[in-house]
Amino acid sequence: MIQNMVHRLFFVVFMAFFISLPVMAQPVVEMLPFGDMDQWVDRQIKESGIIGGNTKNVYEIAPTAVIKGDQPYKNMGGSPWGTSNVMAKVAGITKTNTSVFPEKRGNGYCARLDTRMESVKVLGVVNITVLAAGSIFTGSVHEPIKGTKNPEKMLQTGIPFTKKPVALQFDYKVKMSDRENRIRATGFSKITDVPGKDFPAAILFLQKRWEDADGNVYAKRIGTMVTYYYHTTDWKNNATYEIMYGDITKRPEYKSHMMRLGVTENYTVNSKGESVPIHEVAWGDENDVPTHLYLQFTSSHGGAYIGSPGNSLWIDNVKLVY
Repeated sequence: MIQNMVHRLFFVVFMAFFISLPVMAQPVVEMLPFGDMDQWVDRQIKESGIIGGNTKNVYEIAPTAVIKGDQPYKNMGGSPWGTSNVMAKVAGITKTNTSVFPEKRGNGYCARLDTRMESVKVLGVVNITVLAAGSIFTGSVHEPIKGTKNPEKMLQTGIPFTKKPVALQFDYKVKMSDRENRIRATGFSKITDVPGKDFPAAILFLQKRWEDADGNVYAKRIGTMVTYYYHTTDWKNNATYEIMYGDITKRPEYKSHMMRLGVTENYTVNSKGESVPIHEVAWGDENDVPTHLYLQFTSSHGGAYIGSPGNSLWIDNVKLVY
């Protein structure tokens, strides 16, 4: 009898202890819209007859559809994703570039991003060879592209966003080119070598943007996550990367060449309808709330027209963790 009472007493104390413990919040993981990479638009565009007149498939991440014809593309169905796949009209010639492709994976698809060369040659009219990296990003492209000068100005980078996730999570696979140096091919100037190996990259910036009376756009950097990939690897599922907040320059993870303010030249459309650069002028603090999310996956890290043909990055199941 006494033994049973002791057992009951221990049980009551045991349960009271655990009931009094704080409940640890479980992470909330949210897929970005169309982040499962299972829905694609197939734009079927006939290039100009003078360069062969072939019909090319130009893919976009958005509700499944087929679009025939050379109409400029605008993001469809609430998709936040722009791509480096574009239609260009230069000197009256319609030309496409496709460096992002849907690829079968399991019961769905993933996105394959390739770095490749793209050429347009018409005797006496135009002779262009450019290096095109595969890239997907939150934002959109101003089509049609009318030249190779200042390609960043053709992009609307970032989407409205006011949350503060703790991490970015996604599946990826990498294939590295065996070139020791990169190349630079802008279209009109001579193709040159650029020292250093080419690395695929994932880049996330949370920014607090504002516009002055003259239409200039400025930003504080609220959150940062940048990673390069240095080796060929098979699929890595649910890779999770911390988003660092505020001034991260004193943190051991900070790498200036990847994370400094203004490390990339990005553009947006201001209230006057003009494409203007986003001037990153300061780090945010813990009380700042972002206004925009810029997320990019790219097969080459060096910017426009620089990279190594043969680099590829596969991306799937893009999520934010809270």
